[in-house]
Amino acid sequence: MQPASAPLRPRGRRSAGRRAAVPSRRVRIRIPRQPRRAVLPLRHRIGVTLAVIGLVCGFSIVPTDDALASTLRIAPETTLAPSAPGQAPAPAHPQRLLVDATIAAPVVNRDNLTATDGLQTLARVGTNEAWAKLVLMFGGWQQTDANVTVMLRWMRQENGPPDWWNRNNPLNNGYGSGGGAGLGSYPDLVTAAEYCAKNLQRGYPDIVAGLEAGTSADTTAAAIWASPWASSHYGNGTHWSTRPVEIVQAPASAWGL
Repeated sequence: MQPASAPLRPRGRRSAGRRAAVPSRRVRIRIPRQPRRAVLPLRHRIGVTLAVIGLVCGFSIVPTDDALASTLRIAPETTLAPSAPGQAPAPAHPQRLLVDATIAAPVVNRDNLTATDGLQTLARVGTNEAWAKLVLMFGGWQQTDANVTVMLRWMRQENGPPDWWNRNNPLNNGYGSGGGAGLGSYPDLVTAAEYCAKNLQRGYPDIVAGLEAGTSADTTAAAIWASPWASSHYGNGTHWSTRPVEIVQAPASAWGL
């Protein structure tokens, strides 16, 4: 036996080739963590999903050029006339106007359109009918057949048709004429018509109501009889004729022309 203090001999070739064991060292490699992405709430994610679906559906139903062209109406081509010397040349290509076929022209009811003669026109016509219309124009009342008829009948009761322009005061109006009881005069028939309308508006509401309605000559005539315009009240209608009134033209000088 060998003494205990003697070193141990390596045994065999495998033992001779071994290296002494070296304690290993662990190396920790830290991989940086990526920040967490914010997660949308469920209702927001649903909203975004629906929005994307809506966009996809919207793009899928966009009409094609052919579909749009089928809804348009092409107006006839118009070629511009050649420009005169010294002017800019006309476009080389004819102009085209594309109009949507769904656009329709507005319907105009021409049966309800009316025209009213103005002051100058009525003065040039110069008849008793024109003067009746002039009073209605100054009063702002419609020139209906009923209104013109009652005015002509009234004028006939005050001054007969042959000289209806007597003293340029067809209705013997006292307001603004310078004479009481309707015996005054006006410088011309235009002035007379203006003062007549003003006098009716200032003190004869029932007559004005009839003229504003403009639908019944008899209703307005009854208001004239009941008014203080004439002291006789036209016999409450017994001195009031309804036969057609003769149309007579007054001299141009009575109109101030």
